[in-house]
Amino acid sequence: MRIRTGFGYDSHRLVTGRPFLLGGIEVPHDKGGMGHSDADVLLHAITDALLGAVALGDIGLHFPDTDPAWKDADSRKLLRHVVELLREKGWTVGNMDCTVVLEQPKLRPHVDAMRSSIAALLDVEVDAVSVKASTNEKMGFVGREEGVVAYAVVLVKEESAGP
Repeated sequence: MRIRTGFGYDSHRLVTGRPFLLGGIEVPHDKGGMGHSDADVLLHAITDALLGAVALGDIGLHFPDTDPAWKDADSRKLLRHVVELLREKGWTVGNMDCTVVLEQPKLRPHVDAMRSSIAALLDVEVDAVSVKASTNEKMGFVGREEGVVAYAVVLVKEESAGP
């Protein structure tokens, strides 16, 4: 069995008038992510990590923001598409660890729902999905509550075809 790791990063501005989607669920907040798609920063970081693990480019290559077909796209569908793409190439997800960086809202009450959502999208058990949150200690654009950042690391595995 071969394994690979991938790393993903994404950030989005926070603006009023948009839902705050994170990890495939809506988190109650007075601001939401601004983006060409639904701006789920966490699913975007995970998608990039998966693509990077098997050297298939990045989310912008597969779902460019210059293409109107992806306007307001559901990030859950984008991630599922990438999971299927990996599966077609013989790869499956082993586990995933991520960190979301923002000042508000507090994510602890939503972590279990995010983990369940992500696990279903990746076709893995919930205990293979780690979601953590941190603040930026009031520094920079995250500290000023202007944006949100997500980091993700994934392990993918390829089953060998023979002995």
